[in-house]
Amino acid sequence: MDVPGELYLPTGDGFVATALTIGPWDAGFQHAGPPAALLLREAERASGIEAGQTVRLAYDIFAPVPVGPVRVRASVVRPGRRIELVEAVLDTGDERPLMRLSAWRMRVRDDAPGGEVVVPVAIPGPYDSRAEVAGFFTQDVAYHRALDWRFAHGSFNAPGPAAAWTRPACDLVQGEEITPLQHLLVMTDAASGISTELDWTTSTFANVDLCIALHRPPAGDWLGMDARTTLGGTGAAQCFADLYDVSGRIGRSTQSLFVEPR
Repeated sequence: MDVPGELYLPTGDGFVATALTIGPWDAGFQHAGPPAALLLREAERASGIEAGQTVRLAYDIFAPVPVGPVRVRASVVRPGRRIELVEAVLDTGDERPLMRLSAWRMRVRDDAPGGEVVVPVAIPGPYDSRAEVAGFFTQDVAYHRALDWRFAHGSFNAPGPAAAWTRPACDLVQGEEITPLQHLLVMTDAASGISTELDWTTSTFANVDLCIALHRPPAGDWLGMDARTTLGGTGAAQCFADLYDVSGRIGRSTQSLFVEPR
């Protein structure tokens, strides 16, 4: 099995997605986790706050992202020395946006009032969790191979709430070591996938957004999420997840899901 070492290859004016970006619904479209991380990378590169922290990331998914060439661009919407808002957009070169990120970034302070409040990890750790490979991807080399998955409870392959740890099995962009925050974005869009309440073969439940709020940046190789999906019964659902590194909780995520029969 020939597995790429990265999710994206840089080109002159953008990137080309590798097979590790392939999502579960259609082999021609990317899982939203990799492009979310690519948008974060662009937003941080456009930032005017050196060594700042990204505290809120709100993604809108306008259309599926094809597996192939993509382009990203970013601009500072609200500049500032302490707080800024950065917007990043992904397209395939035709100016039609497929995904958009709105990211609030802040200056890091060593003298912040109150100090750090550590919220303990509420799930078994990565080395007390079991390895598992998703069984529903149509391609052997796809998104599920981009991360090393360890399940604390629940399963990729059965409905219900689930908690999983991951560590990167590849880089985001060729020639660059993936950062913990980029890893978090690659992982967190799968929260609704690991905690689905529906059968993959009979229903679709694609998310139209992804929102992440962080009270501190992630650190280390292993990151985790404890996710639960709630069906609304009217064609909509919501997924909520607590996000962790091995030291404690770092934030939470939400996803709005569009649910319909396959």
